[in-house]
Amino acid sequence: MRPEGADGNDEPDAATYPSAVRALRDLAVLVVLVVVATLLVRAYVVAPFAIPSGSMENTLRPGDRVLVDRLSLHWRGVHRGDVVVFDGTEAFGSLDHGGTTDYVKRVIGLPGDRVACCDAAGRVTVNGVPLDESRYLYPGDAPSRVRFDVRVPPGDLWVMGDHRSTSLDSRAHLGDPGGGFVPESRLIGRVLVVVWPWHRVGTTARAASEGVTPDVGFAARQPSRAGTGGLAR
Repeated sequence: MRPEGADGNDEPDAATYPSAVRALRDLAVLVVLVVVATLLVRAYVVAPFAIPSGSMENTLRPGDRVLVDRLSLHWRGVHRGDVVVFDGTEAFGSLDHGGTTDYVKRVIGLPGDRVACCDAAGRVTVNGVPLDESRYLYPGDAPSRVRFDVRVPPGDLWVMGDHRSTSLDSRAHLGDPGGGFVPESRLIGRVLVVVWPWHRVGTTARAASEGVTPDVGFAARQPSRAGTGGLAR
């Protein structure tokens, strides 16, 4: 026999329904808020990306999942050595893997920089200062087998992959209309950390650019954001 309600019937008290409705409504509002917050974070703060190719090995490997900082570029700016994700439609076109236009490369030259390769020791130089790239350059790779000597225009960046022998980076587009330069306005964000797989969790190595200074003469002739690391708005 089932217990009866206080009024002698076995139906639930109708007064409990408003509480149940309020609970469902509160849950629905919470779910919506979580979804909206997640979308806002992904759009403006931090977003996950998957690495599709080996052009940044061994820093980043195919299949790595990384978190990309979208926010700090607007107040911290971009610096030499940053590993960045950008929309390469304008500079590079689409990639073969999946038709995506998002690339990940390392920033080597800022606006106003003169980037060249190679010096007598085979190193990439920025404003005449050779870069120590031993911390991230793929083992066995030369800094570049393509010789170049470029001046980065205002509002643009010169980018290269860490696996230089396989990376279709700024060097591969020297003869294109944009000269291989990536507009700062196309940056999506800076790679913060590898979050998957677990054994590769960690941050990315920064480039050794000690002693590299902006070309003051060029900056005086053609003002740019070199030195401040600011983004084109």
